[in-house]
This record gives sequence, structure tokens and C-alpha cells, in this order.
Amino acid sequence: METLEALRTRRSVRRYTGEAIPKADLETIVDAGRLAATGSNRQPWVFVVVTDRATIAQFKLAGAWMEKAGAVIAVVMDPVSRWWVEDGSAAIENMLLASVALGYGACWVEGDALPLEGEFKSLLGVPAEKRLMALIPVGVAAETPRTPEKKALALVLHWEKY
Repeated sequence: METLEALRTRRSVRRYTGEAIPKADLETIVDAGRLAATGSNRQPWVFVVVTDRATIAQFKLAGAWMEKAGAVIAVVMDPVSRWWVEDGSAAIENMLLASVALGYGACWVEGDALPLEGEFKSLLGVPAEKRLMALIPVGVAAETPRTPEKKALALVLHWEKY
């Protein structure tokens, strides 16, 4: 899929068929995250790919809908990096776009996962000094979410000055 088409068609998918995702596709998705822009090339990330059904089921605490994802990618960041939030955000967006380009649905789960960060870090064996920034459930979409209405370009684009 062409890049701009992936940008236009990416949606937050929260319903999956439960089908497994080939390891090569998951590696391609994570590799897209690894290639993201990063402040001072610090690359403060580690990605934990979870395909075990029992482990995925434990992520239901942050959203019952995650249980049918083919995989969940945990984005683990090193907060020693000054730009860890920005770097992690860039990596997550790259992985979301790679997911849609490969024909999968995915969703950025942060707000519902943060209150459970300690529990999920323990589940995944993440060191105490690292941060679990987000979970990204990925799967074969069981539905195509409707396209949300976006502001017109003329409302958000200014030339030369605000």
C-alpha cells in the first residue's frame, strides 16, 4: 500500500477475528517502529511482541476488546532519554501505519493501560526503571470503523503566519 493511502485509511481498530499474524509480518511492523525518528539517535525503545493467548487475555484489564487481537506489541521506553515520549510516539505511529499497509487493524492503547503499567510490566518482565508507554493490539480486523470527520485543510493550514 502506498504511504499516503495508509495515512488516509488508518483507523483505530478494536474488533479482531482472533486469527494469528505471521511472525514475519510482526517483525515488519516492529521494524517500522525501530526505524522511527529519534532525538540524538538515542533509540530508547524495546518492543515486546506478545502472541500467547493467555498473556493477551491478561491485557483485557485495559480493554476487553484486546482479547481477540492476533498480537499485542508492548512499547517499552527508557525515560533516561530526554525525548522518550516523542520518540515512542513516532515509533508507535510508524507501527500503526505499517499495520494498515500490511492489511491489519491496530490501535494505540495508552490511557487505559497507564494505570496498569506496574502490573503489565511485571507480566512482561520489564525492568523497573523502564516505562511501558503503550500497548498496540494488532489483528485481522473484524470490522472497518467508519471514517471520522476531520477538519478541512483550510481550517488548519496557515501560510507564513498564524
